[in-house]
Amino acid sequence: MKNNFPKTQLIFSALLFVVLSVVFVFLYKKINNNNQVAQEGMTKWGEEAARRNETTSLNSSLQKIAPDLGMLETHFAKSSDVVPFLDTLEKLAPKVGVTTEISSVDALPGNAGLSVGMKASGSFESVYKFLTLLENSPYELDFLSMDMQKVDKKWEVTFKINLLSFVP
Repeated sequence: MKNNFPKTQLIFSALLFVVLSVVFVFLYKKINNNNQVAQEGMTKWGEEAARRNETTSLNSSLQKIAPDLGMLETHFAKSSDVVPFLDTLEKLAPKVGVTTEISSVDALPGNAGLSVGMKASGSFESVYKFLTLLENSPYELDFLSMDMQKVDKKWEVTFKINLLSFVP
């Protein structure tokens, strides 16, 4: 019986070694998989943190330039802002004593701008001041044509302008 005892211990030890080796390999693979998932999570977290920082930085930059942004937007007339643009043109006239009438408004093909036909009448000085105000307006205007005539002690100007800073 003494001969069987060391063999059973050897077989038991070998089986225990095999079982523990299988458990070790299983746990080792699980740990590697968990590490890989954790690494992917850390990468995603880092990307999100970078995006959040970028968004915060962009928001603070926008807040810093907010007063200037409003001034910049006044140089561009959007398609929804055509009426306020035309109102602006008509509001300039009474400031210098001119009466105005808008005769046509057309969008130019290919987003090239907005074409406005207008008549203005008043004294020579007031008509001249009105044209100067238009030239110095915050909008980028291109004067296509202008016809100036004296009719019954008043000067009448018919002109066609393109609003180049028009965003459709």
